Amino acid sequence: MNITYFEKFWKYKGLLIELVLRDIKIKYRRSVLGYIWSVLNPLLMMAVIATIFSYMFRFDISNYPIYLLTGQLIYNFFSEATNFAMTSIIYSGSLIKKVYLPKYIFPLARTLSSFTNLLFSLVAILLMLIFTRTPVTPVILLFPLPLLYALFFSIGIGMIISVIAVYFRDMLHLYGVFLTALMYLTPIFYPISVLPKFAVSIVEMNPLYHIIEMFRDIVLYGKFPTVQDNLICFSYGALTMIVGLIVFKKKQDNFVLYL
Repeated sequence: MNITYFEKFWKYKGLLIELVLRDIKIKYRRSVLGYIWSVLNPLLMMAVIATIFSYMFRFDISNYPIYLLTGQLIYNFFSEATNFAMTSIIYSGSLIKKVYLPKYIFPLARTLSSFTNLLFSLVAILLMLIFTRTPVTPVILLFPLPLLYALFFSIGIGMIISVIAVYFRDMLHLYGVFLTALMYLTPIFYPISVLPKFAVSIVEMNPLYHIIEMFRDIVLYGKFPTVQDNLICFSYGALTMIVGLIVFKKKQDNFVLYL
């Protein structure tokens, strides 16, 4: 990751933008409502899950719809971004074999296209804040912080698993199992207080837990994130992204042998 590495990134930034725009257009192609689905989808899922869990469980959570929605958006972004990044090299194999391109452009583009969809989805939270008449404080202006931490973390994981998927195709199936387990290990639709002590320790090792909690504190509770909160989330995001880039750079030259 020297200066030349970043010079190449800057040189191909136009291609990166085109790939991101292509992914977004493909996602909503032939859809009547188009980009509105970025708002409708999380709202509809939130409504269904909130209704079910309101009857099945009695969680002591004020403003449960927004509590649920804030967790959903972060987790769904991570799930979609890393899933797309994982297959990006495999699906771009024919192009990689024909033309020289920085290969990290492909998982990065898939992650950024998912991040763009996440930004569209924030309108759903805005609508729910208005609908539920939730008090909004100036702290809400800090909402980009946890989103950036989630982006860094997703880029890192996406890079790592895109490499693994090239060499070990079973990863395409195993990762779905991992995401299901991760969903239940992340307090999306339940409060961490309902878990036994040993389970709390496990959940607290989950980077998404800390990112989601920061997002909720800012948007729902109007709490200013502490220095410790930022250090934890930044460390997870930055370290994962650095490791991902190093792993990717080390293995990328051999991709053509396995595509």
